[in-house]
Amino acid sequence: MRKPPRLSGGRAGRFAMHPASPASSSSSSSPSATAAASPPADDIDAVRRCLTPLLVLAAVAFPCAVLYRAAAPIVPRLPSVRWEPAPALLIPTVDEPIDAVDLDNEDARLEKVLKEAAMEDKTVILTTLNAAWASPGSIIDLFIESFRFGDGTCKLLNHLVIITLDRKAYVRCMSIHFHCFALTTTGVDFSREKHFMSAGYLKMMWRRIEFLRVVLEKGYNFIFSDADIMWFRDPLPHFYPDGDFQIACDQYLGSATDLGNRPNGGFNYVKSNNRSIEFYKFWYSSREKHPGLHDQDVLNFIKYDPLLAEIGVRIRFLSTTYFGGICEPSRDFSKVCTMHANCCIGLGRKIHDLRVMLDDWRNYMALPPNIKRSGLYSWRVPQNCSLAELQS
Repeated sequence: MRKPPRLSGGRAGRFAMHPASPASSSSSSSPSATAAASPPADDIDAVRRCLTPLLVLAAVAFPCAVLYRAAAPIVPRLPSVRWEPAPALLIPTVDEPIDAVDLDNEDARLEKVLKEAAMEDKTVILTTLNAAWASPGSIIDLFIESFRFGDGTCKLLNHLVIITLDRKAYVRCMSIHFHCFALTTTGVDFSREKHFMSAGYLKMMWRRIEFLRVVLEKGYNFIFSDADIMWFRDPLPHFYPDGDFQIACDQYLGSATDLGNRPNGGFNYVKSNNRSIEFYKFWYSSREKHPGLHDQDVLNFIKYDPLLAEIGVRIRFLSTTYFGGICEPSRDFSKVCTMHANCCIGLGRKIHDLRVMLDDWRNYMALPPNIKRSGLYSWRVPQNCSLAELQS
């Protein structure tokens, strides 16, 4: 083993505390030799004075550090998610026109945001947002929060595109999410809450159908979800591989191909192909044959139309076991993927019951495994969302 280098100069000799050998002691009997072999008393006292406070500090600090480490909980580092807004994002003001922020044309902007958000198979998750649902603490915050607390759903936020229908919604989206797209509609104000079946509500619903067709024409599959739907598990494993158009239900009769199922347009999975594109064209054009009805009611008419057989579109209805809602809840917490605040009119009522849903889910996830498996846990909704008004 290599020896450490020797220190040179008088300092090494002064602090050398090794005892002298007998030979050296017999040959160095003079007073001057003895003085040279032993360090001066003053130097030893100085060293002791310097070391004593340091030793005292070490004696106190070490046990304190040990006790603190034992008492402090170990907090795991949460994985970072890309959906958090990047510092470089240009966030406009409420009064700033969207065109001043998005200099490219709408088609190029849409292609860009879809490409950035798409999964490997070109699937994106879409939702729409207007100012009424965009305020802090409102629907959109609960929607995103459900992804964060869901089982394996946080990563799906990377593939979520929020389609904003007005300036205020766009500004809010840019402050909380990474993938935002401003969908402009000339001469229409979508910023206020649209009451069910009002003229503004119908225009908003049909504008959505038209936009979704454009997404399909660009070659992207999509999962469309209303923002008043809580995501608790990844729904992708529960879609049918042979379905072109798959839709959740207000009432599910037990068969995925039964046209008697009552579909709900708030949640659907659609593959991009010629059949689905033609289906959406037919769906949109059918609004003229059924004036005053929204897209969901029109779908209930056209699902029996012989033209769908000619198009060849394969429709599948999704079971409420996995895709439930207030109309017909998913009873099994071990299987539920989404829960919709459907059969509920009024923004305040929706927000209240959505918060209850989230609390129910958190409480369920905190249960011991044996209690989870018992199947005894149930939803506490509806509360403010009353089904009686819809049934009267």
